[in-house]
Amino acid sequence: MLAFRSPLVGQSPAIQEILKIVGSAAQADTSVLIVGEKGTGKEHVAHAIHEHSLRGAKPFISVNCEAISPENLEAELFGHVRGVAGALQNQQGRIEMAQGGTLFLDEISEIPLLLQAKLVRVLMSKQLEPSGSNQGVELNVRVVASSSRDLDALLGQGVFREDFLACLNATIIEISALRERKEDIPILAKHFIEQYNQMTAHTVDAPTGEILAALVSYDWPGNISELENLMERLVILKGKGAIELGDLPLRIFQKYAEGRPQGDGALSGSEFPHMALPNHGLDLKTIVDAFENHLIDQALARTNNNKNRASELLQMNRTTLVEKLRKRGMITPAPKRNKEDEIEGMAPAGDIT
Repeated sequence: MLAFRSPLVGQSPAIQEILKIVGSAAQADTSVLIVGEKGTGKEHVAHAIHEHSLRGAKPFISVNCEAISPENLEAELFGHVRGVAGALQNQQGRIEMAQGGTLFLDEISEIPLLLQAKLVRVLMSKQLEPSGSNQGVELNVRVVASSSRDLDALLGQGVFREDFLACLNATIIEISALRERKEDIPILAKHFIEQYNQMTAHTVDAPTGEILAALVSYDWPGNISELENLMERLVILKGKGAIELGDLPLRIFQKYAEGRPQGDGALSGSEFPHMALPNHGLDLKTIVDAFENHLIDQALARTNNNKNRASELLQMNRTTLVEKLRKRGMITPAPKRNKEDEIEGMAPAGDIT
């Protein structure tokens, strides 16, 4: 089994199959197409293929085709020589930057048809001509591509070229959504907590018990990226100790609470915060803390962590807000100064104006 540093970890049959395909694809040196929803870790898979291939010591150049405007994408990929469109110097394109290594084209469905045709010619001939140049560059580049859209449907709509797809899909890797392999959530959550603890020197405990159950109950529309972002946020905000239900975002807490059986603090049949009291009661403190923390987090996010403005939004004293944040471990009290330090730091009476 390959040992990856990326979040390609888990025990589900789906991730185990992906790891096997990644190992085979890494050695084949042919094009690879990775498909799956946004946030499933397609770039991590591309990195793993590159790192475990014979090209691993060479460049890995990633191009997010969705993030670059169609007008600029061709120049980014192909580069240009001095004088083209008023350019003052030559610019090397991303394709040439990947020489000897791997070019990762993320979200290829966003590449315009005309540019697709030019890329087909480059991939077939293994020759690149920067814009404005009449001298070709011999290419030695492996292409790995990804898409979160249904490329077969785009073929039928006439907005994606069949010959371009044929150049990219020598090996196809399909990544399941996180909701389809929930047995991997505990492993991934622990992985991310440990990763961000190491990066921040914090000591937040990996999720267990009710926290883990809440994470598993959620469907994660943002997939692994959403889970990673939450674990990073919890490590930064908590700093140390155990994660509590009140630390979780409302959407996750509500999904978990509504799915709990009657008599176990369930919120089934109600909408948070407009809740009907279950017949057998509920854990009021947990629910109140969760709702309060959610509103405080919203206020801080909306005001870019400005406590004065956040306290105004919440219509509470700033000192009350600060105390609540301190109890959650989001603020570390300043060390107390002894009287000698305070006296030394005071200006002589004659100097006060």
